[in-house]
Amino acid sequence: MGRTSPMPNLIINKRAMEPSFINRSSTLLKIIRDATEHFQITALSRQLEAAEELLQDSQLLDVVILGQFKAGKTSFINSLIGSSVLPVGVIPVTTVITRITRIQYGEQERAIVTCLDGSTKEIPLDTVDEYISEAKNPANQKNVAVVDVELPLFEHYHGLRLVDTPGLGSAFKYNTATSENWLPRVGAAIVAISADRPLSESDIGLLRELEQYTPEIVLLLTKADLLAEDQQQEVIQFFEQTAERELKRTYPIFLYSIKAATDQYRQRLDAELFIPLSNNAAAEFYKIAQHKLFKLRESCMRYLEIALKVSQQADHDRESVKALMLDERVNYDFIRSELNLIAREQKIKTRDHIIGHLYKTCRSQLIQKIMSDLNQAMRSWKGSLWTFTRQYETWIEETMKRVLQETSHAEQKHFFETIHQAQAGIERTLKLFKSHLDLNIEKVLGVRLHEAAWDITVATPARPDVVFARSFDFHLDLLWFLIPMFIFRKAFEKHFLHQIPWSVEVNLSRLAHQWEVGINKAIDEVKNQALVYVQEELATVERLLSQEQGHTEEIIKTMDQINLHLNSLT
Repeated sequence: MGRTSPMPNLIINKRAMEPSFINRSSTLLKIIRDATEHFQITALSRQLEAAEELLQDSQLLDVVILGQFKAGKTSFINSLIGSSVLPVGVIPVTTVITRITRIQYGEQERAIVTCLDGSTKEIPLDTVDEYISEAKNPANQKNVAVVDVELPLFEHYHGLRLVDTPGLGSAFKYNTATSENWLPRVGAAIVAISADRPLSESDIGLLRELEQYTPEIVLLLTKADLLAEDQQQEVIQFFEQTAERELKRTYPIFLYSIKAATDQYRQRLDAELFIPLSNNAAAEFYKIAQHKLFKLRESCMRYLEIALKVSQQADHDRESVKALMLDERVNYDFIRSELNLIAREQKIKTRDHIIGHLYKTCRSQLIQKIMSDLNQAMRSWKGSLWTFTRQYETWIEETMKRVLQETSHAEQKHFFETIHQAQAGIERTLKLFKSHLDLNIEKVLGVRLHEAAWDITVATPARPDVVFARSFDFHLDLLWFLIPMFIFRKAFEKHFLHQIPWSVEVNLSRLAHQWEVGINKAIDEVKNQALVYVQEELATVERLLSQEQGHTEEIIKTMDQINLHLNSLT
């Protein structure tokens, strides 16, 4: 099975176990929220809200399964609980967050849907896929916030709640944004990494961000059956070396397969991960809560240090300090022009990329297949030219709609190159912006900011529409009573067949256009998300730089209060 890193020993702070921990933590969070509102530190809003939600809902420890698209997360959960409750497939399937826990009330298994408007309803367990699968709830059109599933099979994981998340790195907003928005709420994290594409740069980025939210992170190598035992050891060693080099730490590593040695893998997970977490769920909750509070305090104090330094500056020095920190490299208009350029360059390429792929891989095959099917279908058609034409139009509409939907579904993964390129370019620009801003702040004030934690997601491209070719350039079929079909039938059959190449090309072109519109809209949304992050970060720093003189004592008092209340938790 290969060498793996052991689970770290639980170090439980007994003072954290006191009933007053929640009250003391809530007091600390109120001080931090008051400070962020007073000094307008909007960059910490998401992190602060997650910590507050954790303290309000402290009954269960969320064990969140995260990972890139098609890493095998949902298949792992189904295998773990011994029931195929969650839908799986070869395309992105999971649309919304799904939580699985033991039965809370009564004895019957059940599922509860919570919508974005706060309303809830209980549904039969066999209809869960209608709310969480992409096929039956595309782009989360049903506005589902979360689905909670209660199972008797989960009884032995008392105190735990498994959370299945949509895949990261997919081209769909509902696969990426939902999961990334959930990150601050993570309790313990299982990062699933498929054996067929181990430990990408995106995985490293995910691990780096998770460090902000939880101390409990393990790696799960799924589809382990694809690797021989020596290859498994090689991959584990690669994981360890990469994590040590990039993140300066190692993680417990577990193997899993739903096809081979499943019981062996599950037993090890139970013995070394789930049972210890379950037996120590309360202690783990406090440990994770402490971690979130420490990280939040660290981020807040960095911003307050900026405010303190600026408050201590003489008024006439303010503008010179501001000019040094917010130079042209972190100027909003400059960043916006860079992001606009990246988006525009990729949007120009979108249509050519899609139509090129469709014409190269699909056009000839579709023409041959539809012509062959039409030849076969026309053999059974009877009646006048009018009737014959109506039969053709009905047939071509149904056939073309079906073929285009199948083509769109099968080939869509090849359409997203420009989205990925735009996203990569925008993320590079954001990293460079944050690096310059941090360097300027450190150079001028001697303060280092917290690491960036932004979410760049992409929207779901719209479904394609279909246009159909006319049978004739003029209404020849209106003269059906003058045209004997037993003489001209073959000519009309040939005419209909000759319509197919043109109809296929027109509809492929429109299919490409529809995808182009959706994808380019998604690129603009990615760019706009990045601009919001830049605006928020610059606005926070600029407001801190613009504080009126005389806040020094107030800032010091706030920082002392935060440290005092944090020390009471340790």
